[in-house]
Amino acid sequence: MFRLPRNALNFAVAGLIVVAAFTTPASSYEMVQKTGSVGPYEPILTTDGNKHVIAFFVPGDDHCNVQMVVWNSDDMQAHSAGGVRLSLKPGQAVSIDSSATETFTLKCGDYAESLAGLDDNNRVVSK
Repeated sequence: MFRLPRNALNFAVAGLIVVAAFTTPASSYEMVQKTGSVGPYEPILTTDGNKHVIAFFVPGDDHCNVQMVVWNSDDMQAHSAGGVRLSLKPGQAVSIDSSATETFTLKCGDYAESLAGLDDNNRVVSK
């Protein structure tokens, strides 16, 4: 049987603390960003302009059945939150204006197997 040195556990815990420090927001009011292409039931979490967005989809009837919540980023209690439900065909996209100059776009993937957040040039966002 292989025994780990006593310090191995200490190094593992220290490594986890360092990773957590660099992957979590600086304050509890900052939203974690998860953009790009996601599968069913996986969330897209992003801030676009002055809006926070959480979106996910459930596949069904060869569509991406999207549920999305949008609220003002300065609203800590999310009283301004509004929900949207829509059904996208494969390859179809929807754009939502988050400010006068910024737009957030979601696109249903091929065969309704993924949902992607797109930037202004219709490229998959990756942060």
